[in-house]
This record gives sequence, structure tokens and C-alpha cells, in this order.
Amino acid sequence: MMNFLLVAVGGFFGAILRAVISKLLNHTYRFVHFGTFAVNMLGSFTLGILVNMHLHTTANLILCIGFLGAFTTFSTFKLESLTLVHAKQWKQFLLYSILTYSVGLSFAFAGFWMAKVYLS
Repeated sequence: MMNFLLVAVGGFFGAILRAVISKLLNHTYRFVHFGTFAVNMLGSFTLGILVNMHLHTTANLILCIGFLGAFTTFSTFKLESLTLVHAKQWKQFLLYSILTYSVGLSFAFAGFWMAKVYLS
């Protein structure tokens, strides 16, 4: 039961921070769905760092599973992608999809590598 509570607490704060950052960035920058893109990239980078730190189970539950699980948002990315397809905005859809997957993986790898080099 305690594990679920740890994930819930992390998720609570991750979801709130994602909503604030996404709303602020989507309002500030007019690039298609920039807020979702930005939080997903930041979350990928941060997860790469944390995974390589070999966190204690409690910290892993709160930070990686709870906080970053709620902070990053694969479902919103998919919904936004579908809205672009529905609107027949093919270039934006391809750009958004390719950048999200490729940059996200690159950021996760960069975070993992940086933690290995600088925190080992």
C-alpha cells in the first residue's frame, strides 16, 4: 500500500507541474504543441539521469514512476498527433512525431550518459 501512496504523491506533483509548464509554453510559443513536446523532452532527459543513478526503491517510486510518469504525457502526445491528422496537417504531424521520438530518445540517452560520466 505504501508503494501506491509514493507513486500517487509523485504523480500528483508531476501532473500539476506538467499542466503549468504546458499551458505557459503553449501560450508563449506558437509552435505546434510546444508545451507537450518540451515536458516530454525534459522528462526524457531527467529519467535518463535518474535511471543511471540507481535510486533507492522509494526514490524510484516517487520520482521515476510517479513524478515523471505524470509529468511526461504519451497520451496527450498521441491525442495531439491525431488532431493534426484529422486536420490534415501532414507536415506538422510528421515533424511533431519524428521530433518527439528522435529527440526524446536522444535526450534520454544524453541524460543517462551524463549521469554515468559526471555522477559515477
